[in-house]
Amino acid sequence: MTIKHQGQQYRPRMAFLRKIEDLVKEMQNPETGIRMQSQRVMITNIPHAMTGNDILQWIAQRLWIGNIEAQNLGNFIVKYGYIYPLQDPKNLILKPESNSLYRFQTPYFWPTQQWSAEDTDYAIYLAKRNIKKRGILEEYEKENYSFLNKKINHKWDFVIMQAKEQYKTGKERKKADRYALDCQEKAYWLVHRCPPGTDNVLDYGLNRVTNPNEDKKITIALVRKENMYYQQALMRSTVKSSVSLGGIVKYSEQFSSNDPIMSGCLPSNPWITDDTQFWELNAKLVEIPTKMRVERWAFNFSELIRDPKGRQSFQFFLKKEFSGENLGFWEACEDLKYGDQSKVKEKAQEIYKLFLAPGARRWINIDGKTMDITVKGLKHPHRYVLDAAQTHIYMLMKKQSPIQEASSPVQPKPCHPSAAGGRGQSSRSSQHGGHHPGHEQTGSEEPTQKGNSS
Repeated sequence: MTIKHQGQQYRPRMAFLRKIEDLVKEMQNPETGIRMQSQRVMITNIPHAMTGNDILQWIAQRLWIGNIEAQNLGNFIVKYGYIYPLQDPKNLILKPESNSLYRFQTPYFWPTQQWSAEDTDYAIYLAKRNIKKRGILEEYEKENYSFLNKKINHKWDFVIMQAKEQYKTGKERKKADRYALDCQEKAYWLVHRCPPGTDNVLDYGLNRVTNPNEDKKITIALVRKENMYYQQALMRSTVKSSVSLGGIVKYSEQFSSNDPIMSGCLPSNPWITDDTQFWELNAKLVEIPTKMRVERWAFNFSELIRDPKGRQSFQFFLKKEFSGENLGFWEACEDLKYGDQSKVKEKAQEIYKLFLAPGARRWINIDGKTMDITVKGLKHPHRYVLDAAQTHIYMLMKKQSPIQEASSPVQPKPCHPSAAGGRGQSSRSSQHGGHHPGHEQTGSEEPTQKGNSS
């Protein structure tokens, strides 16, 4: 068994703990908080106690939530040690009964405090309980006690001395205060050294090298770094929110007809009707694509080249234009970028020999500057070594794209009109004018007419 330093000061504070603390502070408000009064526990009156039912009702009314959500949140508050039970300190849950009593934990023991639960403190706590009553320790506490005795044996005399001193001081307190303090300590150590088999709510994973909660000292170097960052931010060009929102609206209107959730899908939704015809008609390399699929290619060049069927049709067109090697190079670059890391060097050399080397079988035409950058980068190949050449070829293909031409052979005949999406999307796309490569905007209905004439 291992008792590990919790290392809380090296771990990030969970943001929701701050929200819980704000809520706990509101609970303690004398005017709007939970009603607290002296409650009788066994033969002792405990001051500032509250019932589980009052806590549950206050949470539900304050946050406007149901009893189930309020119960869940109340359990969180108790499990993290912000409220501790008086009658059954072993169970850190919120019982909604009117006879279950609770008290607020001292803020010094809240989880967000910047001190850790040391082994020495835990050993003193266990030794004090062992001195108070023999055999009172649980089985896991006995194991922890024996382990700590071996681990910090060099200062065990100090542990026993502190435990006796605290026990003696506790006996001088009033019985009610002594009972409340015992419950408070019990709840604290149940949170920070939870029993085996229970969830450790403060487990944040492995210790970190740096402390994210450390307050950085303001130095000249830090101020200069921040100043440089803000200067660069001011130089960065920005776009008006009206322009950005307008672009989002335009995009949404253009693609709304292709959204299966907003506009539905024809002939039917396969996830609802168990009819697989929709998947069959929209297979990656189906023989005849649907009308809606072809119209989507006209939105922009990226839609065309992203679709496997659109890329295949575009390849047929490029072969007629004697420039099929451009798309082959682009696909090879994509394979290099997203393929197996162990084969990057091998693939880069193959692409160079096939497309870039002098006298290559599928030599591509790129400018000298881009070629120099690419050849220089191939000396130390990586995933993105061909980005410059790929971007250059992409722009060439975009200018060469035949989508804007009504007589383009890239637009095959669409299949069934019902599957093509007869929701008026053709008129909608022509109304928005879809952004065609090589043109600013075209209001032509020729792609639609082409599809309809087919």
